[in-house]
Amino acid sequence: MTKYCEAHLPWYTIYPTVSQFSPAVGANASGEWLRDMPTNDTVSLYLHIPFCRSMCWYCGFPVSITRRDASVLNYLAVLREEIRLVSEQAPQGLPVSDVHFGGGTPAIMPPAEFLALMELLRSYFAFKKATTVAVEIDPRTFTSEMAEAFEAAGVNRASLGVQSFDPTVQQAINRVQTETQVAAAAENLRRHGIVRINFDLMYGLPHQTVQSCVQSAKTAVAIRPQRLAVFGYAHVPSYRKNQRLIEEAALPDMAARAEQAAAVADTLVSAGYRQIGLDHFALPNDELALAQKAGRLRRNSLGYSADTCQMLIGFGASAISRLGEGYVQNELAQSSYTRHISAGHLATSQGYRLTGEDRVRAAIIEQLMCNLEADVPAICAAHEFAPIPIFDSARRLARLAEDGVVDIANGFVRVRQEHRFVLRAVAAAFDPYLDRLPD
Repeated sequence: MTKYCEAHLPWYTIYPTVSQFSPAVGANASGEWLRDMPTNDTVSLYLHIPFCRSMCWYCGFPVSITRRDASVLNYLAVLREEIRLVSEQAPQGLPVSDVHFGGGTPAIMPPAEFLALMELLRSYFAFKKATTVAVEIDPRTFTSEMAEAFEAAGVNRASLGVQSFDPTVQQAINRVQTETQVAAAAENLRRHGIVRINFDLMYGLPHQTVQSCVQSAKTAVAIRPQRLAVFGYAHVPSYRKNQRLIEEAALPDMAARAEQAAAVADTLVSAGYRQIGLDHFALPNDELALAQKAGRLRRNSLGYSADTCQMLIGFGASAISRLGEGYVQNELAQSSYTRHISAGHLATSQGYRLTGEDRVRAAIIEQLMCNLEADVPAICAAHEFAPIPIFDSARRLARLAEDGVVDIANGFVRVRQEHRFVLRAVAAAFDPYLDRLPD
């Protein structure tokens, strides 16, 4: 299966992927789609805070490194203005099911600023008692003062970046943090009523071995987060300059990566976690596990989710929104983003208008990514679309079946459990926009 593992394929958090976005779909479309949102439709909100105190060499996201708060505060001022501009376009008081602060390191902002930002959101949107408010955290910089602010603001889920507990690996990726720091951050959150805690782990990092991956997983399990995401490191130094600081010779090969991923999965499942989709693990009482059991698991731009909202509004530089007619993305560069918002304009730089066929393919891909199976004829029937064009374009599907990755019967496609780690290759078979698929 190495040929499938080695393929550079999308993660399919959205479909079509960002590579299909065009400047032809810009601020005008964004404003129109916001105004056309149904008044009572529940939405999710995403706020992008692209700042960190130090650069992790493995990071694949555009972030700014700052030791001072001035640049963060300036950015937050622009972000608040964008929230006002968007709220002027969208129906007033839209109900909110989920809010997610991503980064970067959202907890980098001063506690008072976080409280003010949450108060602003509540003034424009209708929060419910059950609204999930999630924040990504760097355990190395998390403070008791911020935990207090989280509790006061209604935060009820937190995601801690761990990656690895192996000191050798940590040195090689420039992210040194102790087990004590991570455990203290988790305890700090729980002390303030935030018990829904996620950990991020990684495999495929420099100097990682199966043994060190398993030990990191066991250390994480001892702290007992409700949920873990286990990602494979993607080494693209031509795209991310910081990754050039990683010693390529120290990276495990594809066979070793696959072994590491399988070993971590076995460790977490043995510890009582349910495997969710491609790369998530959750305790049986976590909403992801409950959603999977009930057939309600979703996949959106933030990854796996129990959130059933069809609309997501993104705020901040590079943020992506999913609106009724398609996707729109803000300017990637903070300078361009700031310039547009300061001029009183939406910061949309590009987007994509969905076709009927796109929606069918998106539904098939989402079912595969969530449940490792998809009833293609049933999905097509629900969208009043003929399945023949879908299968005719999925030429690689037959090869996947020949290789024993999938079973196909009467249009029902099922990925074999032992090959779930090449799930993206199966999803890619239904993506006609890809120029190249694995042979």
